[in-house]
Amino acid sequence: MAAQQMNVEVISNNIANMNTVGFKKQRAEFQDLLYQNIERMGAQSSDSGTVVPTGIQVGSGVKTGSVYRIMTQGSASLTSNDYDLSIQGKGYFQILLPSGETAYTRAGNFSVDDQGRVVTTDGYLLQPNINIPQGTTDVSISKTGLVQVSTKGSGATAATTVGQIQLASFYNEAGLDAQGDNLFLESGASGAPNISTPGDVGYGTLLQGYTESSNVDAVSEITALIVAQRAYEMNSKVITTADQMLQTTSQLARG
Repeated sequence: MAAQQMNVEVISNNIANMNTVGFKKQRAEFQDLLYQNIERMGAQSSDSGTVVPTGIQVGSGVKTGSVYRIMTQGSASLTSNDYDLSIQGKGYFQILLPSGETAYTRAGNFSVDDQGRVVTTDGYLLQPNINIPQGTTDVSISKTGLVQVSTKGSGATAATTVGQIQLASFYNEAGLDAQGDNLFLESGASGAPNISTPGDVGYGTLLQGYTESSNVDAVSEITALIVAQRAYEMNSKVITTADQMLQTTSQLARG
């Protein structure tokens, strides 16, 4: 029952984040517990050398082995915001935290602060730092992360390159340490980040004016929730039945 409760909690978190930008769903993975050997397989069953072919093993339950993150691509959602970016393929944006640490995210819903710097919704700086000049009339971000702006001056419109967005990749993305706020930190399981330009081998490209939607599928999550609920109820029934059997045995002993 405890294992299925964990399963329900994981599924409910997925459903709660159906509309979270860049969210990656999780799945609980279970393992069976130790077995009690009542009659060991392969044991000799007679003086003539015959052996027990299968034996008798009774399991002692289940445990949660891990809760792993599924890193499949979410669909691109149109926002028409010049600073919003969706990664099409592998990679993470690099975010500078107030502590000085570098965090990583798939959520590309960016904006600019009062100094013209590209930041997250919490005001954390995108790395490498991109500064948008005052008086900018148009921002263009290429698939390879080149940021160009157009400003009006002297009656003509000039395009200027103001920065280059880079992406980080990890050998084990599922090993990243989730911090909330759509941010991850590297861990011993994820390995150190590898930094490169969008579009390089092994890295995705950028799509301006879009954000990556959550990869949670409502139908599959509701189905999984129903299965987990039924499993919880059946485990509860097993406990009730075992308790009734013990009560019957106890009554027989007293009689």
